[in-house]
Amino acid sequence: MKKVVSTLAAAILAAVVAAPTPAEACTRLVYLGPNDTVLTGRSMDFSIDIPANLWIFPRGMERHGQVGPNSITWRSKYGSVAASSWDIATPDGMNEKGLVANLLWLVASEYPEFDQQGDAPGLTISAWAQYALDNFATVAEAVEFFAAEPFAIVSDFIPGTDKFTTVHLSLSDASGDSAIFEYIGGKLEIHHSRDYQVMTNDPPFAQQLAIKSYWQSVPGKAFLPGTGKAADRFVRASYYLDMIPQTSDPQIAAASVFSVVRNVSVPYGIGTPEEPHLSNTRWRVVADQRNLVYYFENVLTPNTVWVDFSKVNFSAGAEVKKLALDEGQIYAGEASANFVASAPFEFQGL
Repeated sequence: MKKVVSTLAAAILAAVVAAPTPAEACTRLVYLGPNDTVLTGRSMDFSIDIPANLWIFPRGMERHGQVGPNSITWRSKYGSVAASSWDIATPDGMNEKGLVANLLWLVASEYPEFDQQGDAPGLTISAWAQYALDNFATVAEAVEFFAAEPFAIVSDFIPGTDKFTTVHLSLSDASGDSAIFEYIGGKLEIHHSRDYQVMTNDPPFAQQLAIKSYWQSVPGKAFLPGTGKAADRFVRASYYLDMIPQTSDPQIAAASVFSVVRNVSVPYGIGTPEEPHLSNTRWRVVADQRNLVYYFENVLTPNTVWVDFSKVNFSAGAEVKKLALDEGQIYAGEASANFVASAPFEFQGL
């Protein structure tokens, strides 16, 4: 069963808005500029190191849902550049049509039950974002498809940890359209609107909208909440997204979006026993969806790398390629020539 939310949710009680919520500290924002300029930025914040590599995936790749005999299978329609986590999942990426997918932690996530021996098909949560990148050119296409719930999203523990994966998926496209997909109480909720430019990891998105409504009455020039908590990051990201330059210059636009993502990042080493889910930023991404450039910044290295899609071969049958960054390798600038042919990683499943 699903619930589709396409307009602003009614404001939630102020007590709910003000209540603290534990969360991994990711933030995602969509910049809408002149001349169809659209960029999506995000921070990846986590309580443990979450090493990332960059991957080039061509069209025509055969994929598997990795949840047993009832796994779905598909062939990728679109090529993409993706950031991996531990080379077992795609938490972030952009495809050649300018669709961007981001996974953010959401403690409240509860997924439908899945029976490996039953009849219902399933997809491992580690491939949820990649499935969207492989199959959709626009947010509207993805919303229509996922709303029918053709398969179950199946989660499990991150290998070697006690962390059960609870994430929500955000999508944005080259037109500036946006949607957030959440499983709350085992039911899919879809929030679909071009207006949904900012989201954080927690709380559920309906409550994030209420937070925005609450803070719109407080002038940002007078006061902005400054902690690393999700609600405060949401407010700052929303405010600064409206304040940065409106420009179609790709360099200024990317720098502006990066500046907001850095503002809402959590400083390295931050984390306390009392708030185990308040975690420092590990890496950041800015995706230019008009010019098809994917920027990546690891907080432990001094440089930003990017991939210009015009320099990438996404043709069916082209090589899968990898740019290894998980051991502190340092690159700078446009890095497509530094990718090397590699076997694709296998998504973690059951």
